[in-house]
Amino acid sequence: MSLRLVPFADPGVPDTRSGLRLILWLEHQQLRGQLAAVGWGLLYFGGIAASPVAVGLAVQAVIDKSWSRLMLAGGLLLVFGAAKSAADSYFHRAVVTNWISTASRLQQLLFRKASELGSLLTRRIAAGEVVAVSSGDVEKIGWFVEVLGRFAAALLTCFTVVVGLLFYEPQLGLVVAVAVPVLAFSILPLMGPAERRADAQRAKGGRATELAADTVAGLRVLRGIGGEQLFLDRYRAASQEYRASAVHSARMWSLIAALQVLFFGLFLVVVVWLGVRLVVAGRISVGELVTTYGFITFMLVPLHTFEETASAFIFSKVSARRAARVLSLQRMDETRGTGAAQVPEGDLVDPVSGLEVPAGSFTAVVCGNPDAGGRLADHLGGHSPEAEPGDASAMLDGVALDDLPLESARTAVLVQDKDPVLLSGTVRELFDVPSSGAVTVERALEAAQCADILDVLRQSLPAGGPDDPMDAVLTERGRSLSGGQRQRVALARSLYVDPAVLVLDEPTSAVDAHTEARIADGLRALRAGRTTVVFTSSPLMLDRADRVVFVPDGRVAAVGVHHELVHTDRHYRAVVTREDEPTFEESA
Repeated sequence: MSLRLVPFADPGVPDTRSGLRLILWLEHQQLRGQLAAVGWGLLYFGGIAASPVAVGLAVQAVIDKSWSRLMLAGGLLLVFGAAKSAADSYFHRAVVTNWISTASRLQQLLFRKASELGSLLTRRIAAGEVVAVSSGDVEKIGWFVEVLGRFAAALLTCFTVVVGLLFYEPQLGLVVAVAVPVLAFSILPLMGPAERRADAQRAKGGRATELAADTVAGLRVLRGIGGEQLFLDRYRAASQEYRASAVHSARMWSLIAALQVLFFGLFLVVVVWLGVRLVVAGRISVGELVTTYGFITFMLVPLHTFEETASAFIFSKVSARRAARVLSLQRMDETRGTGAAQVPEGDLVDPVSGLEVPAGSFTAVVCGNPDAGGRLADHLGGHSPEAEPGDASAMLDGVALDDLPLESARTAVLVQDKDPVLLSGTVRELFDVPSSGAVTVERALEAAQCADILDVLRQSLPAGGPDDPMDAVLTERGRSLSGGQRQRVALARSLYVDPAVLVLDEPTSAVDAHTEARIADGLRALRAGRTTVVFTSSPLMLDRADRVVFVPDGRVAAVGVHHELVHTDRHYRAVVTREDEPTFEESA
């Protein structure tokens, strides 16, 4: 299989019932590549294995002083060496192609799963665990797929050599035929402990990665409260546990390797002793002994390959279990999203809370509880990660969003949550997203009040280079920006997409009041005639909304404009102005 096919147009549907089934599925996908690896491997190992025939013939020719046989031996060595050299590069290329292709296929599957689940992924599995699966685990699984082709070629060559020895020198061949399987399977009793140690090492490594990811994600907060040292100590302890488990696992593999060398050395001593006795007895020639010795020393190559295959299988099996766990994740109700693809436009209605958003309006929603507001915002976008089977779907123009394919629902309704993600790359690449084309990047940035951010980014450009701030590079998750700057850039991206319905969850919680007022004006102007829902408790944003809906306990309690609700609803006023909540007797 050529690497020109990577990335694959369709990585396929993996078998995630277990880690072993996932490995078998990946092997099946790479079947043509494995057959190519085995073919070149047979030629490569065959060139090595056949060389002792020429060497033994040359030694005997020298003893017999036969120049013709010596020339023949030299020619055979040249042919075998040429075959080995020619096959070596193609063999290496085939096995590495299998490795890269498998790793790429797995990464595509993981990326597709992350795109399918969205924020639900990190709610079910820690972000650090996802990182560990998509990096180290992918590499280990690819390693086993790579080594399996070498294993098959080495096994077939080893079998051929043993059969050949039985015909060439039956007495020594019989010893080899009995000893080689014993040597190959001598490490099996140690495989169980090795797997358990590898599993423990992988678990501790994942834990350390999770701590690192959490610490980096909350670094700003940690610095603010002086908690850096606490998390540093936790990570140091976790990393030391991981190091100790890696050493513990490595000791087992060192023992396995040492036993392989010891057993093979003893076997070689026994064979040489028997061979010398046969030479002394005149039953075989010196050349035949040299040939036999060469065949037996060749066995060390496949035995090392068998050991590496066992190691790769243990580690890949552990990693495949983790990868299968991620790839097997599904949304809670897989019966949804099976309707015809369409992008409806009209009134947005949530039958659960009673929230109704007229088409083309600028509606603000006040919940009081930020978590409840986030859940309602997710629900309005359809395919909510918090949805339970049987929950009523939000309706857009009478069409249930949960019944639409996920892509259609996301096209119709765009939900920007409290912590939008900014991927690393240039600002220009950040806006390389599907859009209606009705809003330019410049207008979106202006409405989100990003002029000062562009000025700062322009200053970060290298001297003598381009002066366009759109070419400035943002670090991972936009951490080179402040919280308010990240919010504004993310808002500009959402405005640029220009969806039929835009749902914003606390889009200005990290900006100052003056900037927030200008953002509210820009948002209202740019989204004129388009349905916009803003979850907020900011008076500046509420004052500019066409209508305000108060949803204190999961149900709509009041609808109106901001000034009216402040004077007529005590509960609403308490949430918006941060006053003490009135008691039930007072409200009565």
